[in-house]
Amino acid sequence: MREVNGVLHEGLEPTQQIKGDEVRSPGASGTKVAVALVSGGIDSPVAVARMLAQGWIIYPLHGSLEPLTGDEAERKTISCLRQLSNNKKLFQKNSNLVEELFVIPIGDTLSLFTDKKMHRDYFVHMKRLLNVMANRLAEEVGATHIITGENIGQVSSQTLGNLGAVERSSERPILRPLLALDKVDIIHMAQALGTFEISTGPEDCDIIGPNHPTTVADLRRLEENEKDIGGLEEIVNAIWDELRIVEVG
Repeated sequence: MREVNGVLHEGLEPTQQIKGDEVRSPGASGTKVAVALVSGGIDSPVAVARMLAQGWIIYPLHGSLEPLTGDEAERKTISCLRQLSNNKKLFQKNSNLVEELFVIPIGDTLSLFTDKKMHRDYFVHMKRLLNVMANRLAEEVGATHIITGENIGQVSSQTLGNLGAVERSSERPILRPLLALDKVDIIHMAQALGTFEISTGPEDCDIIGPNHPTTVADLRRLEENEKDIGGLEEIVNAIWDELRIVEVG
């Protein structure tokens, strides 16, 4: 049982690691609980802040590209979450941000999507994989929604033709609080939150991505290619024991 901002709900207790067969009970009835996909970039911390301001209890989940990259993105993510937790201007009371970052390395797994027949869809497959991971964690902590920092058209996976295919991988509704916002406005929000300087710097999410990614995904092709490598659910099952928890507070 965890108390967050005066609300008791059942969920993951502080620990260093959880195993895939450790199923937790759902959250208390009536609470607004979500899993947020967070990175070291500018957008996702702003998305988290906007939903925290609406009273959501948020469990942050980070898909690390290790071992393809180092842990810089994870460290930036932790710093951004700490900044949000300590932002007294944004939260007059205690923040509902769970002060634990759930991290799972997906670098080796992403290499599965570099096969010639699916490489052009790499970024869509990656987002679909992250959604399945988020839903798996949501099941364990009793979350009803997924939160992302996705916008329209900022990158190839965020075209209207790809967002629909990404959404189909989630069993839960996806909340996108930055959808259709101007990038300059998002930057201004990040600056006001104190996360912008932390988030700036090169991103490595495209380290093994294609030079010419698809902008209008074919859902049937995506699902057939994912099935050929075992299916997203089985892929997540295979890596779930690698999930670890980092204290943010």
